[in-house]
Amino acid sequence: MSLYAKKVLLLLSILFSCLVAQENISVIDARLKARMIQGHSWHKGCPVALQDLRYLRIKYLGFDKQRHMGEMVVHKDVADEVVHIFDALYTIGYPIHKMKLVSYYKANDWQSIEADNTSAFNCRNATGSKKWSKHSYGKAIDLNSIENPYVSRSGHIAHKASLKYAQRKHKVDTPADKALLLKHDKATQIFKKYGWKWGGDWHGVKDYQHFYK
Repeated sequence: MSLYAKKVLLLLSILFSCLVAQENISVIDARLKARMIQGHSWHKGCPVALQDLRYLRIKYLGFDKQRHMGEMVVHKDVADEVVHIFDALYTIGYPIHKMKLVSYYKANDWQSIEADNTSAFNCRNATGSKKWSKHSYGKAIDLNSIENPYVSRSGHIAHKASLKYAQRKHKVDTPADKALLLKHDKATQIFKKYGWKWGGDWHGVKDYQHFYK
């Protein structure tokens, strides 16, 4: 194959990838706006306007080893790469328990975590702070929140179902075990490839579910 033909195939591959991503991305329409307002995930005064957010439909491999379609809201600036990130996670067989908008839980972060939900946008303060969370900008994702808990400086884990994941190592070959995120795991590295930072790298406090841009 000539160099020219290789370049053409590469260009076509990139264009196809972009088209696939765009098919899964849409603006926040009136119906979704109502869902978000009624579900308390967005309100007037939030640091990001609705027109700067995008609604994603994302395929994922469930804990039941079946293909599912989830939903997520992120900032428009990261929408394309989030679709590509989750496509890569699906390709490597990384399992996700659930993926619903946090509005489904009335924007209650505790309830979303208890449900082991994977989510992104939520107009709220950062944990233990009066400042906006990265989630308020649509540039943070919490992934498999039970298997990847928030751990305080003292080592406290608030969610009882997460206690068995305090020791961060893979033990058995189950979907829940595969969902556990470690520093050198392929799933973690996929996010980092796109320039996302990981709460598991923090000193003191650890937020293993948390990726942010």
